[in-house]
Amino acid sequence: MSHNIKRSVSLYSYQDEYYDGKLDLEGCLRETAKAGATGVELLAEQMIKKFPLPIETQEFRDQWFFWLHKYGLEPSCYDAFLENHIYDNRTLTLKEQINMMCRDIRLASLLGFKNLRTLVSTPMDVIEGSLDYAAKMDVKIGIEVHAPFSLNSGWADGYMEMILRTGTRHFGFIPDMGIFCRNIPDVLRDKARRMGAKEECIKIVDDAYAQRIEKGFVKIKYDLDLGKANMEYRMANGMKEMMEAVEKAGGGPADMMYAGSSFTYSWSEPQDIIDNIKYIYHTHAKFYNVSEDYVETAVAIPEVIEAYKKAGYQGFLSSEYEGGEHLRYHGPVDSIEQVRRHQEAMRRAIEG
Repeated sequence: MSHNIKRSVSLYSYQDEYYDGKLDLEGCLRETAKAGATGVELLAEQMIKKFPLPIETQEFRDQWFFWLHKYGLEPSCYDAFLENHIYDNRTLTLKEQINMMCRDIRLASLLGFKNLRTLVSTPMDVIEGSLDYAAKMDVKIGIEVHAPFSLNSGWADGYMEMILRTGTRHFGFIPDMGIFCRNIPDVLRDKARRMGAKEECIKIVDDAYAQRIEKGFVKIKYDLDLGKANMEYRMANGMKEMMEAVEKAGGGPADMMYAGSSFTYSWSEPQDIIDNIKYIYHTHAKFYNVSEDYVETAVAIPEVIEAYKKAGYQGFLSSEYEGGEHLRYHGPVDSIEQVRRHQEAMRRAIEG
């Protein structure tokens, strides 16, 4: 099946350079283009000062579209955050949450975005209550499928039921490639070592992760209580036994950190992409560390992109660098180089 896979960069990737003052918003766009991408994913609340006021002005929008034209970029996805705890004494009502979602849909449209990412914590009734407005504005809402969540699971089935019941064409999934980790990222392992983790304990955790892949991860269930669902998922995948083994081996805080963090990564079969391609509007090409020879040390990039090609994907794969969080307190973070390498790794997989 023919595909039209395009490459984008989430500006989240450049957060270290942005907050250190090395890059401003235009600088992030410039580096996105230099890396070889043709699309840009925006976290407006992170990258636009005094959000959301500037987006309401024609001056800012004119500047935004001028930059896009200057660097040959197109909007790929707008990342929204439903802040339903803005008051100390209560959660926002359903109507208030829907209004906030509709606000973000409108802002996305003003900046030329046709896709909006919402977090897994967004209540389903808020999404359903926003569908008519999303259709009116022609903006597709995608819920991020972030580890430990997965497609072809009880969790995803809950959203599929809503899609089929409403007949909507404006809600679907945004897979995050953190669900396709063959290994625990090496930058996390190195961080644990710097913190004093023991090699014996690291091996226990790595072996347990390999065993979860071999046996097949027990997938997370749909539950309105995400904390409960997450803990049940961890226990079903052997967390109790693994933590006890680390403790028995004399594991300290660094070992326990590494062990617990291993459950923030998971492995799904790339076939999940093919099975759900009709409902996949955008993709977070999450990555943690790309070596000098363009190999991602945890995410199975070639295998996953091959599934997108077979499925005939017609959207963006958006580089989302998350390795810096394991480096920034111990040394320099070079997000620009990492994104460049990742874009090249994806180009080779797409064109290969």
